[in-house]
Amino acid sequence: MSGRLTHLYSENNHHCILLTGMVSGDGIDSNQFMVVHEGRAALFDPGGDLTYTPLSIELSRHIRLHDLDYVVASHQDPDVIASLPRWLMNTQCKVVVSQLWNRFLPHLVSDFVDKRLAGNLSSRLISLPDAGGEIELGDIKLKAVPAHFLHSVGNFHFYDPVSKFLFTGDVGAAVGCGDDHVPVEDFDAHVGYMEGFHHRYMASNRACRAWVERVRRMDVEALVPQHGKPFIGKPMVDRFLKWFERLECGTDRMQIGGSEPFNMGR
Repeated sequence: MSGRLTHLYSENNHHCILLTGMVSGDGIDSNQFMVVHEGRAALFDPGGDLTYTPLSIELSRHIRLHDLDYVVASHQDPDVIASLPRWLMNTQCKVVVSQLWNRFLPHLVSDFVDKRLAGNLSSRLISLPDAGGEIELGDIKLKAVPAHFLHSVGNFHFYDPVSKFLFTGDVGAAVGCGDDHVPVEDFDAHVGYMEGFHHRYMASNRACRAWVERVRRMDVEALVPQHGKPFIGKPMVDRFLKWFERLECGTDRMQIGGSEPFNMGR
């Protein structure tokens, strides 16, 4: 599968780049998102070994890969951060992750890599408290927005205050829609690609509503999920928020007793 790089925003030496189609074979396809500001760069949810080689080749055409400032993980899943050892060895990046997961990340790093890092893995990790925080990228600050239980217990989304884009991890994810670089145009038709995934992977409607209330207090021009198409423009963002705040999912759909404890798609 050949990857595709799309500039979702490019103005005054500030760029928001969506990379899609980097996974070949049987792996779960995922999107990567990068913010470049005046030559400084942060890469979000870089994926696993299936993603690393084509992604690093593509990125090297746009930035000095060795000088990548941050690799940012919304949560701990393999399709998010399993390529951690390669990024640590081949760039000078700091790795930003929830404080719940920073003590688990060393399990991804072999003894060989740890020796190459001279035992300095801890100095490369930035732990986010549950309330979130800010990531300095040159003269701007990217914001870590709490999104716990959607679908991970320690989960963050990341907001770029220049483009006003919010990278939303698994929230808004769609499976099988194709052309992930093309923004959603028909929201009602797109729901069919999202619904089963969200029923299964989001914890509860209470978690959904808490997130929607937080996002509505922000100035968001686009939602960019890790799987599927982005939602570009305030009207499309609002359509998604209205759908998501009413969604029954996770524990809302559990049944007591019977042979099938869950009433949800995979």
